[in-house]
Amino acid sequence: MTRPERAAAVTTILARTYPAAHCELDHTTPLELLIATILSAQCTDVRVNLVTPALFRTCRTAADYVALPAEQLEDLIHSTGFYRAKAKNIRACCAALVARHGGAVPRTMDALTALAGVGRKTANVVLGNAFGIDVGVVVDTHVQRLSTRLGLTKKPTPEKIEQDLMKLIPHAQWTVFSHWLIWHGRRRCTARKPACPDCELRTLCPAAELPCG
Repeated sequence: MTRPERAAAVTTILARTYPAAHCELDHTTPLELLIATILSAQCTDVRVNLVTPALFRTCRTAADYVALPAEQLEDLIHSTGFYRAKAKNIRACCAALVARHGGAVPRTMDALTALAGVGRKTANVVLGNAFGIDVGVVVDTHVQRLSTRLGLTKKPTPEKIEQDLMKLIPHAQWTVFSHWLIWHGRRRCTARKPACPDCELRTLCPAAELPCG
C-alpha cells in the first residue's frame, strides 16, 4: 500500500470512528481559544479546562489581560505549569492584539505567529477551530506519534511532519484530521500502552506488527 492510499484509508476509518471529534479546549470566542492554546503547552487539555473558567470570567477582552496584574494572572494559571513564562507571553500577546489589531484575534498565519507565545501549532488551532480556516495541520504530540506509527511520515520535526501530512490529507480535512488523530491518541493509541488488539486502524498500521508499548 502506498502512503497516499494508507492516508486515505486511515482518514476514512477515523471519520467513521470519531464523527464528533472536535477541539477539546473549552472556549466560546477566538480570544479564549488563543489563550487556552497558549496555556496548553506542556499541559493537558483537562487541566487547562479546569483553569480557564475563572480566568475567562476575570478577563473578557485582550485589554483585560494587559490590565490584570502579573501576579494575579500567574495565580490564576499556576496549575498549568510554566506559569510565569505563560503569563508573560499572554500579557505580551494581548498587548500586541490591542496595539496592532484593535483587540481582535487576527485571521492570518503571519499575524498570529508574530504574537508572543504563538507558534505555528497554536496558530493552526486558532485558525482552524475559531475561524474555520484550514492553513495547515496541527501537529501536537499525539499527531506526531500517530502519524509516525501509521507510516504517514518519517520526518523528525513537527514542521516537516506537517508538510508531509498536508500533501497526503485533503485540504478541507486538515483541521479535523488533527482532531481524529488526537482523539485516537487519547482513547486508543496512547503513548505508553497502545491498545493494538482493539485498534480500528490495526490492519493499516505498520507499528501494530511490533510489540505494543
